[in-house]
Amino acid sequence: MASYAPDPRSSAPSHEAEQQPYGLPVGVYGPGAFAELTRYVLALIRRNRWLILAIVALALVAALVTTMLDTPRYTATTSVQINDQSEQVLGDELDDQSTEMAKSTDTERFLNTQLDIIRSRGLTERVARRLSLIGNNQFYSAMEVPPPGAGMNEAVRREQVIGLLQKNMKVNLPRNSRIATISFSSADPEWAAKIANAYGEEFIQANLQRRFDSSAYARNFISEQLEEARVRLESSERELNAYARTAGLIRTREDATDKSTGNDAAANSVTTSSLMQINQAANAAKAERIAAEARWRAISSSPLLASPPVLANPTVQELMTRKAELEAELKKNRQRYLDDHPSVKQGQAQLAAVSQQLSQVAATVRDSVKADYVAAQASEQRLTAQVSELQGATLAEQDRAVRYNTLAREADTNRSLYDGLLQRFRELNAAAGVANSNLAIIDRADRPLSPSSPNLMLNLGIALLAGLLVAALVVFIRDQLDDLVRIPEDVEEKIQLPLLGIIPNAGLQDPAAALGDPKSAISEAYGSLRGALLYSSRSGLPKILLVTSAQPTEGKSTSAFAVASGFARMGRKVLLIDADMRRPSVHHRIGNDNRRGLSSLLVSDEPARTALVTAALPNLDLLPSGPIPPSPTELLTSPRMAALLDEFAGQYDVVLVDSPPVLGLADAPALAALADGVMFVVESERGRRGALKTALKRLRAVHAVLLGAVLTKFDPDKSGNRYSEYYGYNYYRYETGEGSSA
Repeated sequence: MASYAPDPRSSAPSHEAEQQPYGLPVGVYGPGAFAELTRYVLALIRRNRWLILAIVALALVAALVTTMLDTPRYTATTSVQINDQSEQVLGDELDDQSTEMAKSTDTERFLNTQLDIIRSRGLTERVARRLSLIGNNQFYSAMEVPPPGAGMNEAVRREQVIGLLQKNMKVNLPRNSRIATISFSSADPEWAAKIANAYGEEFIQANLQRRFDSSAYARNFISEQLEEARVRLESSERELNAYARTAGLIRTREDATDKSTGNDAAANSVTTSSLMQINQAANAAKAERIAAEARWRAISSSPLLASPPVLANPTVQELMTRKAELEAELKKNRQRYLDDHPSVKQGQAQLAAVSQQLSQVAATVRDSVKADYVAAQASEQRLTAQVSELQGATLAEQDRAVRYNTLAREADTNRSLYDGLLQRFRELNAAAGVANSNLAIIDRADRPLSPSSPNLMLNLGIALLAGLLVAALVVFIRDQLDDLVRIPEDVEEKIQLPLLGIIPNAGLQDPAAALGDPKSAISEAYGSLRGALLYSSRSGLPKILLVTSAQPTEGKSTSAFAVASGFARMGRKVLLIDADMRRPSVHHRIGNDNRRGLSSLLVSDEPARTALVTAALPNLDLLPSGPIPPSPTELLTSPRMAALLDEFAGQYDVVLVDSPPVLGLADAPALAALADGVMFVVESERGRRGALKTALKRLRAVHAVLLGAVLTKFDPDKSGNRYSEYYGYNYYRYETGEGSSA
């Protein structure tokens, strides 16, 4: 064997390939990852374009057929405004409590709760009862369901109606809005509008009913407390009255308590009231007596006609005026007549009579003043005596009133409690259910004029999206489950081998003829492979190069001949050995009879040159397989084979060995152990990952130096990508005649 020592790193898969996750192309995590992934995805789409189009078309057709066969349905919508607080009609206190409660409530949670109430079973049952839907054949017809049979019980029919209502009712509340929309869909537009409006109205009615019911506990509790307070008040009043009768107390209790002074009104007994009245009368009598006494003393200590009370008397004043007139007239007559003149005597008689009358009237006035004084003095004495008597009775009564006052205060307390509870009970009864609702219908549902479903464009759009998603899922699963090596990226991804070259499919053209044309895509591909082999290891081109594949007819023999011919045209001395003793093919290419070859040398000691065949191409010698032996494996694993390879390695620049397939045979691993490098041939659209990995595992078991893989029979168009342009196969446009250009 040649002394060439290959670089151990060249036999192992690239580190980057080992790190790639299953299902993604090489380079996804390296530089240009996004572009590489995009190209991989596009290739996947192109390769499965007909499958994708079929799935999408099937989805669109299904949507179209479903739309055409679907019964038109109408959707009616009513909108309801939902506020998080409401004002009370009665009572500022209740209103303040409601406002404070609303301030402490999470608004968003409150609105979501209202939406759940609309969707609730309870509200649905209210709608069903309001419209009498249970057993309504028109409703069943509008909902496209057969009416229930006669044997179906009431509970089952109710559940059926509730299920239909909840299934076809939708409620939506946009963000930053308090307007909730309640929609109902039905095959009958009249029923759709009727049920949507019923939902809105019953939502408001149910809200008011819940508010009324929420105060029922408070009303019942206060009613019970009010009855207890009434019983206590009645008992305390009876006890107070019983004690008053027993103690002989007569009280006037107009008010329970004098709030301005804090004095207990229970002290206003008859005795006390009488004492107060007699005392006031005694005080008044005393004042009158003092005034009368003053008048009497004034009139008794002065002349009769000089006292003011006498002078103030109208009769006295009149008599004094008459007296003065008579005196004036008498004086005038005396000046004119003598004393015994009748006029004078008459005047004197009249004057005497008036004077006597005046004295009598003055005396009467004085006597009346005295009488007033005496009467006032007597009245004062009587009233003072009564006051003294009542004071004693009042002092005696106060001792008996201590228990009475205690009972009276207890009765007053019970009365205050009873009055407060009674007022609160009246407020609750008045305020229950009369609060303004925090819900209001903004728009009532009208009869829909056009069906809301089926919507052809919407269904087609959904079908298109669903078809694309299903197609993507199918393509992804198919790609993940597909273990065939189809495209160049699969070589590094699925079998973790460096890609040495890509050989396109010759199609209907003979591969030998295509190799004979240096301008063909196959010749260009093998030229690229030849260049890759020149730098496949750190030392360059291996001396002994084994060409094998996992299965037969993958193009290994053609590749071996093409590579050998290419190196020969480069001026290198090349030997191509046909080591496939089961299905030899090299001798057919040169028209040899294959009577002598490798098998002849392995079973004899004849010189190697006696079996070599010189090809028409300079620098290229061939060693056919020779007659097919009974056991090719024994010959290929003999020491003679290793010696021949060492001899050929010393005579030629490169020795190419066309090996049998790896799977099912022991020939290829044995030869791989003797070679300096192995070129693994994989047929596109045929090689499966499991089989290829098994073959590579067998090669690695003998420590073969795996240079890389060659993808043969690759059809860029069939593989769903423009690999011909990507790899440059169609770069040249060979033309004949003038003006041809490259």
